[in-house]
Amino acid sequence: CTLFIFSASFCIMLRLAVFCFLLYTLLVASSAQSDSNQPVIQLRLAGEKKKHYEGRVEVFYNGEWGTVCDDDFSIYAAQVVCRELGFTGAESWSPSAKYGKGEGRIWLDNVHCTGSEKSLAHCESNGFGVSDCKHSEDVGVVCSSKRIPGFKFIRNQANSQEGLTVQVEEVRIRATYSHRKRIPITEGFLEVKDGGKWRQICNEDWNQKNSRVICGMQGFPGEKRFNTRPYKLLASRRKKNYWGFSINCTGNEADLSDCKLGREIEQKGNSTCGKGMPVVVSCVPGRVFAPSVSIGFRKAYRVEQPLVRLRGGAMIGEGRVEVLKNGEWGTVCDDNWNIRAATVVCRELGFGSAKEALTGARMGQGIGPVHMNEVECSGFEKSLTECYFNPNSLGCSHEEDAAVKCNVPAMGFHNRLRLSGGRNPYEGRVEVLGERNGSLVWGTVCSDSWGTMEAMVVCRQLGLGFASNAFQETWYWQGDSSADPVVMSGVRCSGTELTLEQCLHHGKHVACPKGGGRFAAGVSCTMTAPDLVLNAQVVEQTTYLEDRPMYALQCAHEERCLSGSADKADPSSYRRLLRFSSQIHNNGQSDFRPRASPQSWVWHDCHRHYHSMEVFTHYDLMSLNGTKVAEGHKASFCLEDTYCDEGIQKRYECANFGAQGITVGCWDTYRHDIDCQWIDITDVKPGDYILQVVINPNYEVAESDYTNNIMKCRSRYDGHRIWTYNCHTGKKDLFTLCIKD
Repeated sequence: CTLFIFSASFCIMLRLAVFCFLLYTLLVASSAQSDSNQPVIQLRLAGEKKKHYEGRVEVFYNGEWGTVCDDDFSIYAAQVVCRELGFTGAESWSPSAKYGKGEGRIWLDNVHCTGSEKSLAHCESNGFGVSDCKHSEDVGVVCSSKRIPGFKFIRNQANSQEGLTVQVEEVRIRATYSHRKRIPITEGFLEVKDGGKWRQICNEDWNQKNSRVICGMQGFPGEKRFNTRPYKLLASRRKKNYWGFSINCTGNEADLSDCKLGREIEQKGNSTCGKGMPVVVSCVPGRVFAPSVSIGFRKAYRVEQPLVRLRGGAMIGEGRVEVLKNGEWGTVCDDNWNIRAATVVCRELGFGSAKEALTGARMGQGIGPVHMNEVECSGFEKSLTECYFNPNSLGCSHEEDAAVKCNVPAMGFHNRLRLSGGRNPYEGRVEVLGERNGSLVWGTVCSDSWGTMEAMVVCRQLGLGFASNAFQETWYWQGDSSADPVVMSGVRCSGTELTLEQCLHHGKHVACPKGGGRFAAGVSCTMTAPDLVLNAQVVEQTTYLEDRPMYALQCAHEERCLSGSADKADPSSYRRLLRFSSQIHNNGQSDFRPRASPQSWVWHDCHRHYHSMEVFTHYDLMSLNGTKVAEGHKASFCLEDTYCDEGIQKRYECANFGAQGITVGCWDTYRHDIDCQWIDITDVKPGDYILQVVINPNYEVAESDYTNNIMKCRSRYDGHRIWTYNCHTGKKDLFTLCIKD
């Protein structure tokens, strides 16, 4: 009986299992049939790009490339597009053919996506080819630069002449064992990551143009020849895993993702590349990143007057593009500015290809003329100055200054430095990896002489932008106690170094009376900074002499605004003052604020005002050989927004002891008729001189560019009158200034 009951139950369970299996099979078949009914498409980003991960959305369907209309398009649709292209997501989308008008069919219109679809073809739309749009409505997207790990790209659809671009997760140059410790890695086997696996590329269809693009991506300006023999020997011994396609680059692409996918290579194990071997790439590093100063590098990079430079960038290899023309630096207008022109700039300066071509003065506004507009480059020019531009195009302002972000080599600088104990990743006690007792250990930096310039180098080395503050006490940031001992002291930086180790310091013989711990050096960093620029024309137009009685200069004398001989001067005597106005603009990306908090500002009872910075500007009169003959200085007794560009609201006003500072796009004016806005030249003999004005001379407040804080003029004094002429902003040697007289 028991056996019978068990058998009956087993039969029922068996029948139920069979039913469930049949139902599951039907559901899977239905799902597969549903998926098979969905059109298979492929996507690419095309048009006038400023980054390699943005562009006009183009769809390959039914053997033809076409575009997508912007009607009803959304950020959810952009997310689907970017993920289908292998990126982690979308940052934004743009209507109205921002990346140029496409050609051919407009495949999709009125696209509605939830954001969870696997393909744009799965989103609701009017249907393929059903559209009432024009190409002036072509949609574009900006994707995240990060790739989806392990993403498998489909590449079997678009085999036409203008087929798919190369899509892989990552690209690297894998050095041989003997070269692994070299920094940067300039030579080795080329590998691409696809579907989560690193693969080599067969060199049968490989050419020098492809290598040029790879080198640019890795931060190098060009490629070079190499000895193939050792690589052939290594390749014969290594297990190979080839990627299934060749690559066709023109050589002017900024990124491999802009190159065309070549022919499909049949996968037959190691015989995939029967007549060749894995691709090897050898690159030439820029002078800044060269592993050694050999004869070859010295020959390739002759010391010449640069024609192009970058200013205002937070990181190495980025900044506002400036061009030298007729002895004067000027900017480039962003009309038509694209990734190809930006790459020419980057390679010219010893970096790789461009990561991004920036417009709209994203790296701050320059000064002087706009030298180039409507720039068009082929991509192979040695200098931006060789590119075509419209010399007659007018109407560009510094609000349209072009800038670049370049690929730079992976130097590993950030691995030898860290910030510890801060409230966020942008601040903390500076700890370096230094040698002690024959081993590498983490330790602190002595804070003696630690200032803004040293902090700027730390922030740049860590990729954290500019320094907002330099700290000589860090007791409030509790770091790792094992790293308390000082391993670096006597640090002095010019501000241009790539690493703290490149600055002057004591070396192995550390000397720090206060020690580390609570007195260790610290920093806080920021991605934006102010940039003060003096209006040279205003100085030139407002300069004059005034003889003023000593009895009317008591407050100025108290604040040390007169020369030393005034200490013994008769109260009824006169002082001869060289007066002028100062108009100081903030062309940066953040407000200029005094470092000291209002609680620590110094009150001057005679003038009845606070000094937020004891020395805000230096005024010097120098002989033609650079000897100082008279000097003055100006404290920031009232740092405020006197005027602003149109559309910018004033934020700082000194009335009623309000906040002090200069807003971005505004300027502060110290008029010629206020106390201390002068140089006391009572004791100066007639002759030819240099008038120099320096803003923020002690680097008390961090700025994105200190080179434009200096203004110089030629001056001629005959004992009764003074002429000021040839005023210019920016560093320039006295010899050059005198030659132009």
